[in-house]
Amino acid sequence: MGKLIKYLKDYKLESVLGPLFKMLEASFELFVPLVMAQIIDVGIKNQDASYILKMGGILVLLGLIGLACSLTAQYFAAKAAVGFSTNLRNDLFAHIGRLSYNEQDTIGTATLITRMTSDVNQVQSGLNLALRLLLRSPFIVFGAMIMAFTVNVKAAMVFVVAIPALSVVVFGIMGFSMPLYKKVQRQLDQVTLATRENLTGARVIRAFNRQEDEIHRFGEANDQLVRFQIFVGKISALMNPITYVIINLAIVAVVWISGKQVDAGIITQGETVALVNYMSQILVELIKMANLIVSISKALACANRISTVLEEKSSITDPADAKQSQTKQPMTGTVPGTHHKVSFRQVDFAYKGAKENSLTRIDFSVKAGQTIGIIGGTGSGKSSLVNLIPRFYDVSEGAVLIDGRDVREYPLEELRHKIGMVPQKAVLFKGTLRENMQWGKKDATDQEIYQALDMAQAREFVDSKEKGLELSIDQNGKNLSGGQRQRLTIARALVKQPEILIMDDSASALDFATDASLRKAIREGTKGMTVFIVSQRATTIRNADQILVLDDGCLAGRGTHQELLKSCDVYREICLSQLSKEEVQ
Repeated sequence: MGKLIKYLKDYKLESVLGPLFKMLEASFELFVPLVMAQIIDVGIKNQDASYILKMGGILVLLGLIGLACSLTAQYFAAKAAVGFSTNLRNDLFAHIGRLSYNEQDTIGTATLITRMTSDVNQVQSGLNLALRLLLRSPFIVFGAMIMAFTVNVKAAMVFVVAIPALSVVVFGIMGFSMPLYKKVQRQLDQVTLATRENLTGARVIRAFNRQEDEIHRFGEANDQLVRFQIFVGKISALMNPITYVIINLAIVAVVWISGKQVDAGIITQGETVALVNYMSQILVELIKMANLIVSISKALACANRISTVLEEKSSITDPADAKQSQTKQPMTGTVPGTHHKVSFRQVDFAYKGAKENSLTRIDFSVKAGQTIGIIGGTGSGKSSLVNLIPRFYDVSEGAVLIDGRDVREYPLEELRHKIGMVPQKAVLFKGTLRENMQWGKKDATDQEIYQALDMAQAREFVDSKEKGLELSIDQNGKNLSGGQRQRLTIARALVKQPEILIMDDSASALDFATDASLRKAIREGTKGMTVFIVSQRATTIRNADQILVLDDGCLAGRGTHQELLKSCDVYREICLSQLSKEEVQ
C-alpha cells in the first residue's frame, strides 16, 4: 500500500481534513459521559428540571456539532478516496497498455481485469474507511481511558488491562487473515477467467454442446472461492464475540469496583455511569475497528496485487538514446527496389517460458516496394515472424532491421508509425465507421477513408448500409460479418498509408473472387509500399515478388512461385494440396 500513497498527492488537504474532522467529532463525543454524570449527580439528585434541560441542550449541541463534523469528514474522505482510485486506475490502465505482449501473456487477461476493477474498488473502500476511522477509533479508545482516569484512577485500571488484551485479539486476527484475503483474491482471478472464457467463447461452447461442462467448471471455481471466503470469514468473525466477551467482563469489573466506591462515598453514581459509558464507547469503537481491520486487510491484499502489476517492467521499451524523426517521409518519393527496407539477420525467437525456439536462423532481406508472401503449415511461425517487425516481441538472437537500422534502436512511436498492421483476428471498436478508420490516421479526410475502403473492397457493403461513414459499429464489430470485419481492418491500415503493410492472414474469411480483387487493388494502389502477406492460400501469395516458406520455425525456402516449385518440397506439397497440377503451373 505504501507504494500507492503517491496517488494521494493531489488530495493532501482532503486526506488531512477528513481524519481531523473525525477527531474533532470524537472529542465532542468524549464529553458526553461527563455531561450525563452532571445530569445524574446534580440535576436528578437535586430534582432541578432547569439544570437538566440546560445540560440536555448541551448534549443536543454536542450531537449537532458532531454530526456536522462527521458529514464534513465523510465528504473529504470520499473525495480523497475516489480521487485516489481514479488516479490509480488511470495509471494502471496506462501501465498495462505499455506492457509488451510477453508481460500481458504471462500475467493473464483475467488477472489484469480483476486488478483494474475489483482490486481498485477494494482499495478505494479501504482507504475511505481508513481516513474516517483509522485515527478516530484509537483516539476514542485511548481518549476514553484517559477520561476514565480523570473520573477515578482505581476503576480506570480496568481499562489499562482491557485495551492491550483487545489489541492482541484485533491485530492477531488481522495478521492471520491478511494472507487469506490474498488467497481469496487469487481465486477470484480464476472465477473471472472462467467467466471471460465462457462469455467470449459462447458460440463455440454451444456449437460443441458443452454448456453443462462449462457450468460445472465455473461451479467448481466459484465453490472454491466460496470455501475460501467462508474460511476467512470465520476467522474474521471471531473478532466480534471475543471483543464482546473482553469488554463485558471489563464492564462487570468497572461496575464491581466503582459500586464499592460509591458505597464508600469515594465516587458518585453519575461518575459510575460515566465510567460504564466510556467502556461502552470503547466497545462500539472496537466493533468499528474490527470491521475496519477486515476492510483494511482486504485493501492491503489488493494493493499488493496492484503494486505487483505496476512493478512489472515492459521488456519492450524505447532505447535511451533514440531520437524521434522530425517528419515522416512521404511515400511518393520512394523508389521501389532501391534499398533493403526490411532485413532479418540470423534471427532466433522464443516466447517467454517456452523451451524451444519458435523461429530459428531466419535470414532474408526485402527491398522497398516489394510484396512478400509468407506461407507455411499451422504453427510454422508465420505470425511470430511478422510480429517481430513492429517489435511486438524482441528477438532472442540476431536482429531485425528497417531501412538498415535495428528496430530496437527506433522509438516505438516512430517505428510503428512506419508500419500498418492488419492482425489475424479482426478487431473493431464500438463507435462509427469514421472513428474506426481514423485509428490509422487521426486527421484522415473522408476522401482518404473512402479511397482505403475502395482498395479494401469494402466500399460496396458500406454504401449498401446507406449511412456512409456514420455507420454504427458494435463492440468487436458484432453487427458485421467476418469478411466485412476483415475488409474494414485492412482499410483501417491502408488509411494510415504506411511504409510497410503487414497482413497477417487477414483475408481468410473472404471468398476467392474478393480476395483476388483485394490483392489486385493493393498491388496497384500501394506503389512504393512494402507489403507482407501471410496466408494459408497458395493463390493469395503466388504472385508475390518473393515468397518465404516456413516449416517448424525454419526458413524452408525463399524465391518466386516458379523457383520454389522446383527447389522447395514443402511449398510444392502445399500448392498440390490446394490446386490442380495445371493451376500450380
